Amino acid sequence: MLAFIVRRLLQAVLVMLAVAFVAFTLFQYVGDPVTNLLGQDATPEQREQLRADLGLDRPAPVQFARFVGNALRGEFGLSLRQGRKVGTLIVERFPATLELAFTAALLALVVGVPMGVIAALKRDSWVSQVLMTVSLLGVSLPTFLIGILLILVFSVWLNWLPSFGRGEVTALGVWTTGWLSADGWKHLVLPSVTLAVFQLTLIMRLVRAEMLEVLRTDYIKFARARGLSDRAVHFGHALKNTLVPVITITGLQLGSLIAFAIITETVFQWPGMGLLFIQAVSFADVPVMAAYLCLIALIFVVINLVVDLLYFAVDPRLRIEGAAGAH
Repeated sequence: MLAFIVRRLLQAVLVMLAVAFVAFTLFQYVGDPVTNLLGQDATPEQREQLRADLGLDRPAPVQFARFVGNALRGEFGLSLRQGRKVGTLIVERFPATLELAFTAALLALVVGVPMGVIAALKRDSWVSQVLMTVSLLGVSLPTFLIGILLILVFSVWLNWLPSFGRGEVTALGVWTTGWLSADGWKHLVLPSVTLAVFQLTLIMRLVRAEMLEVLRTDYIKFARARGLSDRAVHFGHALKNTLVPVITITGLQLGSLIAFAIITETVFQWPGMGLLFIQAVSFADVPVMAAYLCLIALIFVVINLVVDLLYFAVDPRLRIEGAAGAH
């Protein structure tokens, strides 16, 4: 187990160094920070002085080492668009994105897993056909269209829910959350449902396919031959083994929810990292773009490590193989 964790950590370090190099190249080839900060009317002396202050006059390896060191401390310089520290902007925006992503992931799991189980156990019924049809719609419709349709129905026609913004939030130190207020929940419903639809249908289809595969295995037949009830077979044996690949997909999709919430945040003007990134791209705000890239890569690396560890906790076959390999 320890050797497995060490290998994964080494891989994570290599991945983060590769991502840091990509982010570093943004500073080299996307825009000119000196021009963005001083403007076109700056004198050559002012430009040279600023280049020296920013360390841009040093060799590229030295600049990269400095960039990595600053990134480890969470320092990415000043936003070229807002003139504020990038770390401060991330601290302000990240809670909103994380709240939206976790709510969408929880909704996708709570709804998607039972739907997948029902579709598998009643695979020849009309209920299964309806669920599979709905899943096709969920996979096919683009996220922005789902968000616009939800706004049209629940905000414009019915006037039940707000169509933009985060609503009232509660500050817990530097962390802010809308989970502790009714207005926050009202603002969270539409964007979280929009973000969850694709993940929900993906989980449902995966659970259905894996459940049908597990129900055909020999140990399920043996469990039935022992006289176990359908409930014990379905939920005590089949579902537990079905959840192994679901853990992987859910973990990776959580990273995707955080990384690719850009469209949802733009449609609903949700003040998170995605909206900040879109604004940074439109302005060529390289420090914000680099920080976003490194942060998302770190999230994916951490989630992958956690998913791998959960594999060992859920699937006993992996623990047996690991022990055999150690001996």
